[in-house]
Parts: sequence; C-alpha cells; structure tokens
Amino acid sequence: MTDIGALGVAHLLDRSGADVAQQRERHRRLRLRWVAGALLCLFAFIVLRLLIGNPVGLGWPSLPPTVAEYLPQILLLGALCMVMIVPIASQARSPHMVVRPSQIEVGLDDVVGIGPVKDEVVRSLNLFLGYKTFQDQMGGTPRRGLLFEGPPGTGKTYLAKAMARDAGVPFLYASSTAFQSSFYGMTPRKLRAFFRALRKAARSEGGAIGFIEEIDAIAGKRHGVNQAVAHSGVGANRATTIERFTTNADAGVVNELLVQMQSFNEPTRSQRAVGALVDAINTMLPDRRQLPKPKLSRPNVLLIAATNRADDLDPALLRPGRFDRSIHFDRPSRSGRREIIDFYLARKAHDADVDRNERREQLALITIGYTPVMIEHLFDEALMWSLREGRRAMSWDDLQQAKFTNEIGLRQPVEYTDLERRAIATHEAGHCVVAHLVAHDRKLEVLSIIKRADALGLLAHSEREERFTRTREEMVASIQVSFGGMVAEELFFGQVSTGPSGDLSSATHTASVMVGALGMAGSLISFDAADGGPFSGGLVSKVLADDRSRKAVEKLLDEAKLAVDGMLSEHRYLVEALRDALLEREELIGDEIGDVIAAARARVAS
Repeated sequence: MTDIGALGVAHLLDRSGADVAQQRERHRRLRLRWVAGALLCLFAFIVLRLLIGNPVGLGWPSLPPTVAEYLPQILLLGALCMVMIVPIASQARSPHMVVRPSQIEVGLDDVVGIGPVKDEVVRSLNLFLGYKTFQDQMGGTPRRGLLFEGPPGTGKTYLAKAMARDAGVPFLYASSTAFQSSFYGMTPRKLRAFFRALRKAARSEGGAIGFIEEIDAIAGKRHGVNQAVAHSGVGANRATTIERFTTNADAGVVNELLVQMQSFNEPTRSQRAVGALVDAINTMLPDRRQLPKPKLSRPNVLLIAATNRADDLDPALLRPGRFDRSIHFDRPSRSGRREIIDFYLARKAHDADVDRNERREQLALITIGYTPVMIEHLFDEALMWSLREGRRAMSWDDLQQAKFTNEIGLRQPVEYTDLERRAIATHEAGHCVVAHLVAHDRKLEVLSIIKRADALGLLAHSEREERFTRTREEMVASIQVSFGGMVAEELFFGQVSTGPSGDLSSATHTASVMVGALGMAGSLISFDAADGGPFSGGLVSKVLADDRSRKAVEKLLDEAKLAVDGMLSEHRYLVEALRDALLEREELIGDEIGDVIAAARARVAS
C-alpha cells in the first residue's frame, strides 16, 4: 500500500508500490485468466471434435448455392453501405491519440527551470498514484483535473507528457479543435467518446491521464440566449436565428464538458446490465429482501487542460470537482533560465568557451523574457550559424548572432547615399552616448547602421540584472535616450530628418504612462483604472486628451530634450568617435562599443 506520508512530498512516489501499479497488476492477472479460460474452451472444443470423428479443418467455408450465386451483389451492397455509414459514424469518434509511457521521450527529470510548478505537479501526481490510500484511509477526494495556463512555449504540454511517462499510465492526447465538427451535435458526442475512452483506459491500466490542448476553443464563457433585441424584417430575423443557434451550440459543448468532468463514476456496460437485471428481480421482491445493485467505483482519471487564455474559460470549469487546481506557467527566472541553458547545452555541440561559467551566466542574463522553447530555438539558430561557416559546434559569436537575428531581424543590404549614411551613423551614435551617460543599469549590446526590418539603424541594450520594477529616474533616462538621435542630428546638421519619428512616439508613450498611470508627474489620478490596466491601449489617448495631463507630458519631454542638449554638447567627441567607428565597421557589438568610448576618453584626457 502507498505510504500516506509521502503523498504530499515533492518527490515522485515509487511506481511499483503505488495504488495504480497494484490495480494494474490485478487487471493483468484477470486478463490472463480470461485468456486461459478462452484457450481452454477452444482446446476442449477441438478435442471433442476429434473424439466424435469430425475434426476441425482449415479452409474456406462452404456456402449454399443460393448465397454463392448472389455473393457479388451482396458484397457490392455491403460496400455501398460502408461508404455511406462509415463517414457519418466516424464523426462521433473521439479524436484522441493514445500514447504509451514507453513512447514518451521526456520524464520529470527532463523538466528544468520551473521548480515551483514542477513541485506542485509532482504532489498532484502523487495523489494520482496513491488515490486509493488518499481516498479510503484519509477520506480525501483525489483531484479530477489540472489546468495549465500561461504564455505559449512555457512547457505546459511538455510537463503533461513527462507526468504520463513517470506515472506509467496511458496518455490520451487531444486537440480541442479536433472535437469541433460541422455536423450539429457531433462535438458533444466526441467529448462523450473521449471521456468514455479515458474511463476505460483508467479501469484497465489502474489510471489514465487525459490532455486537451488549447481548451479555450471549446470551453469559452457561455452567454445568455435571450439577449437578442427585437428586430423587424426577414434578414434581421434570420440573423437572430443564426445567433441563437450558434449560442446554443457553444453552450451545449460547454455543458457536455461540465457533465463529463463530473461523471467519472459512470457505470460500465456490465454494471448497467447487472443493474438492470437486479432492478427487474427487485420488482418481484419485498422491500426487506431487495438485492443490492453493483457498487460504482470511481476510475482513476486525471484530466489536464492547457490554455494561454484562462480568462476566456467558463467559470463553472474552474470550481472544485472539475479543474481542482489552476497552475500558472510563467517565463522562467534567471536561475531557471540557467538550468534550462545547462540542460540544452549538454545535448548540443558547442565550443569549450561556452562552458565557462561567466558565459553561461551572461547568457542567462541576456535571455530575459525567454521561454524554454525560445531558448532551445536560440541554440538551434546558433548551430545553423556555425554550420554556415563549416563548423560542427556553436561558438559564443554564433549565439550572439542568433540572438540578434531573432530579436532584431535579418540584415538587409541597402545602398545609402553618403550624406544619409553619415546622418544615420550620427543619429545612432547620439542614442548610444546618452544611454552610456544616463542608463547605468543597461548593458550596450549592439550599435548598428545596417538595416534590419523597418529600422535603418539601431541601438540594442539590455538589463545588467533581472529586475521587475523601474524608478522615476530610470523612466526619465529612457526618454532621454529616445531624444539622443534627434539632438545629435540637430547638433551636427542643424536640422532634423524623418528618422526620429519612432523615437518621439516611444518617448511620448513613456511620458504618458508616467503621467497617467504611475503618478510620477504630479497627479495621482490613474487614467488606466477604468480599463483595469496595466497600461491599456487607450492610455496615451486619454492622457493627451486631458489639458492638464498633456501639459505634464510636454513638460517631461521638454526637460528631457534640454538635458540631452547639454549632454551631447559636452560629450560631442564621443558622438564623433562612435559615428566614425560605425562608418568604418557598420556594426559594433558588445565590448566593441565600450572600447571605442574608452579610446575617445583617453584621447581627450591626453
């Protein structure tokens, strides 16, 4: 019997001694008895035929002459019936795919970087493995469902597969869109078939895990049917009828899902047959001699559903008894990313330089916001860069190139005029100098005048440490960096080109957020409160529509531009140095930017 004290521990139970394994073993022995009985009956039949002098022989069965004469017509009619019936019958089949534990390549040991989520999942899996102990000895109700919700690529499906492998039970995978059908009423029938297969697998194997991908496609919030306003005219009546039909269909699917998740105690066919027989007998017996009906046993089923739109699900699904626990998958932290990086690099060819602890820590830092899938994709892109140069292992430069390509875009060859090329280099150099002077918490990564996507040039910089909040000073510094390109153009050319349009948009948005949502510019009123925030799409419009707030935004922008005027006038030599380096090399990466700035300061000092 399963150890009670180990059910809540974040270490997986021993599968061989769990309740699931014991029930599977009982069913295995029962199946062997059925097979042995069937073989024994067949053997007795053959022996009996031998004893009576009429042994069993192999060959085609002999048909009566009348049947043989019409056999081609019978076969043709049967084929036509199959063609007509099979497509309709297949519409009601469950669209799931059964995956055995031996077919799954990943286990819980391969799940890294999401420690708290993994611990909670292991605890739930322990309850699944020791369900009889938890239910019979402790009086608890095992969890029926887990909802995995979070951004795409955070490991929801990956972890569900790992659970099925380590639990050693069948894994029934289905996409929510596969349940949808063009025939009215078929989607609920497919759902019933899926849960029927899930219960059957659980009774046969001691337990089963069902997984529905992107469940929000079939489990969205239900809306009232009688919300239509009275219309006049044939077209309006037809539209209202279609609307009601669609609403009823969607609600019917959600209702069926709710019922099936609550109906795991549904009797089997044999139990229904025995129950019907007992009911028939009880009608002839007095009350005191009534026969008991078969006791229903709850199959050990765990339903897992994944979605990145949990807010769109019907609230009835999220109550206890259906999805008992909602587990949020977030993007991994810095330590989590380091675990994921170590995990993937152990399986991908790389240079010895990438094995240095400093390199891996730096890689974990510059991948802020990356999901596990994005990190793996980054390594695959780096391997492609190494393959282009005829190498079989990725280097640190390959990783940087892959990161820049993913985030910034591919290089696009453009032939600038000499004046335009010089103006773009001056513009980007202005951004870089301001970032160097005021954004001390940022690391300068790329300074380029190579066109990528819609940008003619760019300055890429990232956090030196992973942070989740920003101060007012840092927000102001962000605005100042945005003005660096405009001020540099004014300083060196006496006029501004169309280049700073995107910078002005970014600066205005940041200033509007400071004024209208963060209380950083005098007023404590949040224009974001009405929409529930944070930073809703209409925030900038609301702030700029209010005269007082608009003046506060203009004040922030004017003060930032004035400060940048002073900075670049004082450090004009840094802009010139970075401009000349860009005109010569087109792109500066990482330490190359710092080297140019350091050399310029050294020349001025001497």
